[in-house]
Amino acid sequence: MEKSDKKITARTYFVALVILLMIVVIAIKLIKIQIEGEEYRAKVDETTLREADIIPSQGNLYSDDGSLLATSVTRYDIRWDGIAPSKANFNKYVKPLSDSLSKMFGRPSNYYLNLLKKERNLKNRYLLIASNLGYSEYARIKKFPLFNKGPYKGGIIIEKNIKREYPLGGIAHRSIGYARTDETGYTTRVGLEGAYANYLLGTKGRRLEQKIAKGQWKLASGFDIIEPKDGYDVVSTININIQDIAHHALLTQLKKYKAQHGCVIVMEVSTGEIKAISNLELNKKTDTYTERYNFAIGEAHEPGSVFKLMTVVAAMETRNIDTTYVVDIKDGKQQYYDKTFQDSQHHFTGRISLNKAFSVSSNVGMTELVHSLFAKNPSDFTTQLLSMNLNQQLGLPILGEGEPFIPTPRDKLWSGVTLESMSIGYAVKITPLQSLAFYNAIANGGVMVKPRMIKEVKEWNKTIEKFNVEIINGKVCSKQTADKAKGMLADVVRRSYGSGHRLYSPDFSMAGKTGTARKNYANADASKLSYISSFAGFFPVDNPKYSCIVVIHEPDRSVGIYGADVSGPVFKSIAHKIYTNSLLMDTVEDVENVSEKTTKNYEDYYAKAAKYKTVMPDLTGMNVMDAIALLENMGLRVKFSGEGKVSSQSVAKGTKVANNTIVVLQCGELTDRTND
Repeated sequence: MEKSDKKITARTYFVALVILLMIVVIAIKLIKIQIEGEEYRAKVDETTLREADIIPSQGNLYSDDGSLLATSVTRYDIRWDGIAPSKANFNKYVKPLSDSLSKMFGRPSNYYLNLLKKERNLKNRYLLIASNLGYSEYARIKKFPLFNKGPYKGGIIIEKNIKREYPLGGIAHRSIGYARTDETGYTTRVGLEGAYANYLLGTKGRRLEQKIAKGQWKLASGFDIIEPKDGYDVVSTININIQDIAHHALLTQLKKYKAQHGCVIVMEVSTGEIKAISNLELNKKTDTYTERYNFAIGEAHEPGSVFKLMTVVAAMETRNIDTTYVVDIKDGKQQYYDKTFQDSQHHFTGRISLNKAFSVSSNVGMTELVHSLFAKNPSDFTTQLLSMNLNQQLGLPILGEGEPFIPTPRDKLWSGVTLESMSIGYAVKITPLQSLAFYNAIANGGVMVKPRMIKEVKEWNKTIEKFNVEIINGKVCSKQTADKAKGMLADVVRRSYGSGHRLYSPDFSMAGKTGTARKNYANADASKLSYISSFAGFFPVDNPKYSCIVVIHEPDRSVGIYGADVSGPVFKSIAHKIYTNSLLMDTVEDVENVSEKTTKNYEDYYAKAAKYKTVMPDLTGMNVMDAIALLENMGLRVKFSGEGKVSSQSVAKGTKVANNTIVVLQCGELTDRTND
């Protein structure tokens, strides 16, 4: 019994000892975890993975002749993970790497040697080595000693950044468009870039990333989970020659008249293709004009006398009158109820034809016209205006189209003088492009086509989608009425008494209507009145090729306010320069012999414009066959050697190039310049 008790006691002591040892081991482990916890947590962080988006390359935006309007350029940031290389590799290659970095970037070799050693000791896993590198620079640096061992053995971290570049600079910047991201991360896309984002943006890919430090991640594998799909290219209707002409013609007048802002649109009559659109606004801080808002599409306002064309067409369509219809303009002043209408200039008095009243832009003539024809049934007039689509948006894909407004007798604000006010372009609101669409319809025989800024969507040389002419209203008026209206618009310029006669040129024909509207006419202080000066029309008169509208807001009253003086010269300058370019007017049949003086004025401009029709893109890293297709589409001749991707090009990116310029491409791996 005693022996048995001793055995039990020994076993108990043994078990207790084992338990005690286990407690000691656990305690030691807990203490070690407390001491080395940061290291363990760091190791956990190292294994943290996530999926991240891969941003695709956005498609290019081209002009109608294939010149670049917007393009995506890939730039590279190079970073270094200081603890990725083994001790042996780091010690062996850090000096040659420092020498290579020194030769590439110009700083002393010791600077890089000390930097790399210091950051490795600090366990920096995200050291910035270089930023914003082009492809050739990136291809060179990734072959440097140590870096050439890749991200896991050499520590190199490559970050691609896709940047959007605009070869035309500030010209048509708002219409071409851009993306703007606010502080919340929400991105707004405007202009063509926004309208056709579904084609341009492409589809995002996905990749696996590993956390290397707080807020810092690197590629975790050598392949993507989902490959990104690059965006399609969009060919716009913009013509860079006409765009350049329109931009500078508008800018000249804005500066001359110290105006607040203005816009110009040039459109092809038969197709509705917008060939130029410029919106310039005064920045009072810098005293310069820049593109910030699309006034041509977004700003609905009272158009003034430009609307008189709509009035005359509505009268001819509903009351079957002719241009010989007689109106009584009295002595240039007429009162209806408590409102007096008067003419700003007095060419005629008494009874004159509708054609003359329109030519001299008689306010009294227009108010007398609608009062005599529609006073008893004003809805006949407004119904006709509505049937001509003047109260409807054009349905453009570009965001922000202004809302037109045509009042009717049922509106609460309709008064005894609303009808007369409408006849001269007040009490109504319409955007410049909506006005131009109507003028274009008159030039097009009464057929209203939808303004359009896109021709086709392409994937390199393959057309994905083509955009054709779209008719909004096949008959805003009869062809007979349209022809009569065209003649009246021509008389505005060619008749000696016409309000636009100072724009007349014997060298080419043009038709149009001047407009001068008060902006704040309710202000009792006459010294604070401001004006909108306009000119809308088309050219040539017979078989019109282009329509155009120019609208300039708040010109300096001391310099001038009338549409013929302020906006008309922009229209004339555009027409003049287009007339002297046979490529732009190749279908016009009625061009008179251009005078020697006209040729002299513009031959230098077109020699330069024709020679430098595009700029050289950055082709490095692009598949050689894709690069050849791109250059040939730009009208350039290509020679190449090697195969694969383009490693160098004979013409530097951004260089202006003439048609048929020979470009030599070198393909394949770049020459190893590790020790350069």
